[in-house]
Amino acid sequence: MGLAQRKVVTTAAKLAHVSSQHLRALPPKHTLVPGKAANAAPPTVFDAQSWASAQPPPRSTLAAFAHRVGLANVVPSTDVIQQACTHPSFIQLFTRQHPDQPLPATNASLATLGNSLLGLFATEFVNSSYPHLPTRVMKAAVSAHVGPTTCANLARELGVTPILRWQRLPTTTAHSAVLHADALASVPRALTALVYQYRSLRSARRFAERFFFSREVDLRGMIKFRDPKQTLLETVAKYGRERPISRLLKETGRYSNSPVFVVGIFSGADQLGEGFGSSLKMAEYRAAEDSLLRLYLTRQPPHLVQLPTSTFPDAKGSILDLDGPEGAYSPVSLGDSEVLYGSAGRAGIRVPGARSQEGAAAEDDLEDYI
Repeated sequence: MGLAQRKVVTTAAKLAHVSSQHLRALPPKHTLVPGKAANAAPPTVFDAQSWASAQPPPRSTLAAFAHRVGLANVVPSTDVIQQACTHPSFIQLFTRQHPDQPLPATNASLATLGNSLLGLFATEFVNSSYPHLPTRVMKAAVSAHVGPTTCANLARELGVTPILRWQRLPTTTAHSAVLHADALASVPRALTALVYQYRSLRSARRFAERFFFSREVDLRGMIKFRDPKQTLLETVAKYGRERPISRLLKETGRYSNSPVFVVGIFSGADQLGEGFGSSLKMAEYRAAEDSLLRLYLTRQPPHLVQLPTSTFPDAKGSILDLDGPEGAYSPVSLGDSEVLYGSAGRAGIRVPGARSQEGAAAEDDLEDYI
């Protein structure tokens, strides 16, 4: 066995997707020393790592992956799974290693379609489950459910790393850098598009619910208030309730070095929130924050959540031409998530009467209290 073969055998042992059947093609023709002719081009340097990365994964590995994610009965062949696991950055590496072979199919179109589908499914899921969630927090929640980081983590959990074909690319004027996490994130999106393409929209939504929406997302940490007391005043006035009043509920150690105060905020006879602290101001601040979180994080019971995409017939084809019974849908009542009060903009300094009109942009409104 020559030096080139020994290098590839050593490299292939570290990569689970390289099969020993590819070793028969060694050494590659472009690495052979040319004849002694004067115009003969010098041989290129053989890169064992790049050669091993350019080899397709074994069919058995692709079939095992398809069964693991539940797509064995959905896609027609393992070639489709291989396409979903091939990032567009792999083309440059493949062309350099196999200049005479046709280019492989990549997941560029599938990832774009899957990203749009996941955004649609996540937006309707979050919007229907939390009707009072502020707009900016809703965007952050959607990104937490189906964003690039979540897709990359899901790809690692599914075992995509050994069969992923990609190449690291630096940032240029034409495109941004391609990292390993970016290539991994494209695979779950492509798989979602495959389910939509070979089954139906409802099947793609069930796929997203199983792998994405089953994860717990901490929405409480996404909501921050600059002035919860002022925000609570405006919120209570918006809903036509009585002006909130702070009341001391419990206290201990007032004259010690570690006092604890418990303050509740009431609107009429209803208690809106409760907070504690080492001072009355801290307890009142936390009570106002707790009151707002109870409103914004009010969740619709899961058995009452209905999604618009659940109305489409569960059949293959365009959603505009499907024939079949449509599901019943009763839209949930969405709350008024925006709170408006005077602000000097992004500086966070309140000015009475400024920017209080209803036509203010939603993004500027949320800057006031998040």
